[in-house]
Amino acid sequence: MRKRFLGKVISDKMDKSRLVKISLTKRHPLVGKVVKKNIKLMCHDENNSTKVGDKVVVEETRPLSKEKHFRIVEVKK
Repeated sequence: MRKRFLGKVISDKMDKSRLVKISLTKRHPLVGKVVKKNIKLMCHDENNSTKVGDKVVVEETRPLSKEKHFRIVEVKK
């Protein structure tokens, strides 16, 4: 099963690549407090169809380059 995340495009300056910010929330096992974590992923966008601010679903894939291990599956409204 491949990992899927919902994120937001924060950069579209590269050809066929997008920088996507993903916000994760997780409950701390000992303290019980909710911890927020933001990660940035380099994602592959074959058709250059997404722009800054779009909400997208990204899916894990084979390594496409040194930093790209995810691809954009769909655009959410």
